[in-house]
Amino acid sequence: MSRGKKTVERVMQLMNRPENIRNIGIVAHIDHGKTTLSDNLLSGAGIISEDLAGKACWMDSDEEEQARGITIDASNVSMVHEYNGKEYLINMIDTPGHVDFGGDVTRAMRAVDGAVVLVDAVEGTMPQTETVLRQALKERVKPVLFINKVDRLINELQVDEMEMQIRLGKVIDKVNKLIKGMNEEMYNNGWKLDAAGGTVAFGSALYNWAISVPYMKKSGISFKEVYQHCKDGDMKALAKKSPLCEVVLDMVVSFLPNPKEAQPRRVGVIWHGDIESPEGKGMISCDPGAPSCLMVTDISFDPHAGEVATGRLFSGKLSRGDEMYVMGSAKKVNRLQQVGIFMGPTRVEVPELFAGNIAAVTGLKDAIVGSTVSSLMEMTPFESLEHYSEPVVTVAVEAKNMKDLPKLVEVLRQVAKEDPTLRVNINEETGEHLISGMGELHLEIVTGRIKRDKGVEIITSEPIVVYRETITQELTDPVEGKSPNRHNRFYFTLHPLPGHVVDMIKSHEISMNQESLERRDMMTKAGFDKEEAKSVKDIYATNIFLDMTKGIQYLNETMELIIDGIHEALDGGPLADEPVQNMLIKLVDVKLHEDAIHRGPAQVIPAVRSAIKGGILLANDSLLEPMQKLHITVPQDHMGSATSQIQSRRGQVFDMTSEGDTVTVVGKAPVAELFGFAGDVRSATEGRAMWNSEFAGFEIVPAGSAKEIVLQIRKRKGLKEEMPKPADYLA
Repeated sequence: MSRGKKTVERVMQLMNRPENIRNIGIVAHIDHGKTTLSDNLLSGAGIISEDLAGKACWMDSDEEEQARGITIDASNVSMVHEYNGKEYLINMIDTPGHVDFGGDVTRAMRAVDGAVVLVDAVEGTMPQTETVLRQALKERVKPVLFINKVDRLINELQVDEMEMQIRLGKVIDKVNKLIKGMNEEMYNNGWKLDAAGGTVAFGSALYNWAISVPYMKKSGISFKEVYQHCKDGDMKALAKKSPLCEVVLDMVVSFLPNPKEAQPRRVGVIWHGDIESPEGKGMISCDPGAPSCLMVTDISFDPHAGEVATGRLFSGKLSRGDEMYVMGSAKKVNRLQQVGIFMGPTRVEVPELFAGNIAAVTGLKDAIVGSTVSSLMEMTPFESLEHYSEPVVTVAVEAKNMKDLPKLVEVLRQVAKEDPTLRVNINEETGEHLISGMGELHLEIVTGRIKRDKGVEIITSEPIVVYRETITQELTDPVEGKSPNRHNRFYFTLHPLPGHVVDMIKSHEISMNQESLERRDMMTKAGFDKEEAKSVKDIYATNIFLDMTKGIQYLNETMELIIDGIHEALDGGPLADEPVQNMLIKLVDVKLHEDAIHRGPAQVIPAVRSAIKGGILLANDSLLEPMQKLHITVPQDHMGSATSQIQSRRGQVFDMTSEGDTVTVVGKAPVAELFGFAGDVRSATEGRAMWNSEFAGFEIVPAGSAKEIVLQIRKRKGLKEEMPKPADYLA
């Protein structure tokens, strides 16, 4: 019997024992060694051979991943580990480290209960380490730490034993500082990382060895021995005495929670339904006999089976032929065709799958990433998956041959379903379609896959930056919107939303999924008065709409159309047809025709849309541009070149730290100025710079360049090539 087949049989035997399951994610900054670590864990579990471990990059199954040497897609694998005479099922997700694919990390964190955070012993914690930790803690995912590439400290930096321990201690302190800063309550409740307590391991994924304090006690190997083996370059003997897979998986089993321990803590954070309902009780106790509740965290396309939805099953069980409902999709039945688990690139069918596992199912044709799927026709959906960054770079895509146009539209819809961090805008009339992504690399990969996997030849434009619009002044005199037939009038005031309220919307402390009482309490806490707090009718992106009117006849039946009109105005602001954000809209008065036929969609929507757009211009509409925070590490004599690279791009430097003979320059610059930055910084520093970037939000475009940028965007979009005026909307 093959090793893989044997593993599958053992996995199936453990699936219905939640106490023996660990769902974990491997997270880290790019190039810190996640995929190499995953390989070693797989070889220890008997899925791949020891000789291939660290070289196979088995979890990077896509040819693009292998060619570039980076992880692009999160990939799942189930394996069995024996610890203290018991067998444990470990469902593991290897996640990408590149900032452009951070959405995969966000989604993976919803599926797991624990995370192995990897940090390079030489580089220490990096910006992406901080980001993945924040994502994990937000989802109440418990971290343990693996400090990788310890051999580099000894062999490259030539540190002695004492210095090595000091350096490793600094890494642990830095990660603990991050955890404490992000969630002090969890930090104090046992999430502080502690080498002596066993929640930290050290080692080298490339050479297949690791060590932790509990393993030292168990095996009798000492820190001195580890140091000597590294010094002598005798890694093979060290890997035999202290194998990485055993040390890390022992740590996972001992210190990361099983689904029964994790779900009571996690469910309240990611689901705002009634805890006393059958599904609420079922999820908290991880009950296989309760209604089935699945959260879809990934959708991939299998050429033979079609769409495969991967997700975490919080309660109930799944088997072939089950009838499921996708929340928010017209209560249509979706029948499961196959139920299985992923073993890296291959999917293995199983007869049934129980609560607490990560499932891979086919037949959920209405599901998208983030969907809540249940055996119940009605249930409160899970909290939506929000990635900390936003799509900031766009390319226009068109089919090379006109005959491929229908196929391209279909492919783009598929791509948007598979990757929710992409925004796809399909214009069937012009045949030009826009794809917005996290960065140049993200879009390069997506467009490459459209050509390679989907077989559609496409032409792509140069990358374009995505902007936003917002108001900077209050508009307290109501702006009037008249319907085309003049029988209906709507009066709005507009106000900038304070930053703390925007943050609360982004972190879902205020959302339309909440019970109205809970939302009212959060709004008053945010500084709204009682009347405003109970008048929320809609939250769209980071905009809030309040109905402040009293006792207006027919308003209730018109409200849906008013909200549609507001959405249309916010989807494309008046300045440059870019999305509007951070605005409070108040409806203060309405005059409606008594006859329903005279207040239909063709009357209400244009009236509301033009009032909001005209009002935005009166409230000093400003353009916001996306910013990137930059971290550049260079030898000291190249520091000037690195800072000038930031400053010459309308950027600013706000911190410099030196360690030894290297300097880390921290600054930020607009995304629009950063095209080609990688090549320029390399040549300016003779290839000695190591740099990375992270999304730093949107900032108002300087007054000097705003008009020019607006006119360029209007020209590109085929809008009137002059600055818009309020009178264009308010007749």
